[in-house]
Amino acid sequence: MYASEIQFVVGLSGYFVKDLQAVRQSPTYDPLVDNIPPQTPGFKSVVQAGQAISILLHLPNGTIAVGDCADVIFSGAASRDPLFVAEDHLSILESVVKPRLLTCDLTQFRENAIIMDGPWPELQQGKLHSAVRYGITQALLAATALAHRCTMAEIISREWGTALSHHPIDILASCHRNDHLQLDRMIMKRVPMLPHASFVHVHDIGPAGKTLIDYTQTVSQRVQERGSPGYHPRLHFDVYGTIGDLFPDNASLASFLAQLQRSAQPYDLLIESPIIAPTQSEQIRRLADLRQLLRMRSIHVQIVADEWCNTLEDIRKFADAGAVDYVQIKMPDLGGVHNSIDAVLYCQDKGVGCCLGGSANETDVSARVTAHVALATKPGFLLSKPGIGADEGVMILTNEMLRASALAGRTRPHKL
Repeated sequence: MYASEIQFVVGLSGYFVKDLQAVRQSPTYDPLVDNIPPQTPGFKSVVQAGQAISILLHLPNGTIAVGDCADVIFSGAASRDPLFVAEDHLSILESVVKPRLLTCDLTQFRENAIIMDGPWPELQQGKLHSAVRYGITQALLAATALAHRCTMAEIISREWGTALSHHPIDILASCHRNDHLQLDRMIMKRVPMLPHASFVHVHDIGPAGKTLIDYTQTVSQRVQERGSPGYHPRLHFDVYGTIGDLFPDNASLASFLAQLQRSAQPYDLLIESPIIAPTQSEQIRRLADLRQLLRMRSIHVQIVADEWCNTLEDIRKFADAGAVDYVQIKMPDLGGVHNSIDAVLYCQDKGVGCCLGGSANETDVSARVTAHVALATKPGFLLSKPGIGADEGVMILTNEMLRASALAGRTRPHKL
């Protein structure tokens, strides 16, 4: 089965993109006022509206497979691909990508994804932008599922030889740290993990990290006061290297994490990106040393890698080094969806936890694809997306996993 027509439609992504380098280096950054110049190539201002390109594959049976090209909030940071500007890619999609897509036999996914994700002779053996590869392979996965009249999760399960999960994977609800009503709603809904609550600038965590300690204690107390009986979530905070900025040596950083862990009790604590080093090798070394130090001191804080852990090869390096307890598999950064599938399975083989994540800047389409990947690969947890409304992302992911679980096994591939 081959696509009969292909369309490319520019639209909105779920959040915005931000120049992380400019924000981290500015002592006066105000997110509501554009008062500092951008520093990362491609940015015209420090904060910009996110963009997406929907790829529509028209199949001869009248169905349409959809995939959305989108990048992450902090594009161009820590070895990521540059900022995704939709209009910059339309000509290549029409002139180069479309002809090849029209030749893809849509009855298989994995082989097509590998080809589309790889080097292109028409681009001097270069690759397409990671956001474009992400969208193309979403559409290809959806098309293969439509061709076989089954779910995307079943296609992945068959082609990778995995067993489907029969229940939804845990979700980390991404909340604004100053929105107490949003936090209360997540507690009411008994989400397994919360609140993510990004701390991007060292000023966000306060002098000696007191603001972060106080906030962690507030979240813990809020769960205890408002949670229903038996509700025991894990607490997760994304600090974007701010703790490492404040405590540049691992000994003092570990001591601070011990304070943070006490503030989180009685709940388990995960910290994402406690350090952002200037190079990947330094990042791996420092995180591995920090993790070892935490174990030696019996400090029960689990470390999650994000920055410098962008591609499948990056994830393999972090997993092989035993540098962290979890890696965030940031799906748009990995390009082809198949890379995220391989990343989850590699982490599992190495005994390393993983978050099948991504970005608030994704779309409902890419989030639904993520739900199917999760059911087929069983990562440790998912990050709610798109947006940071939490309610919407948790709903989209949860309902898609429930629907896919209900449908799995009820349909069978038909002869094409």
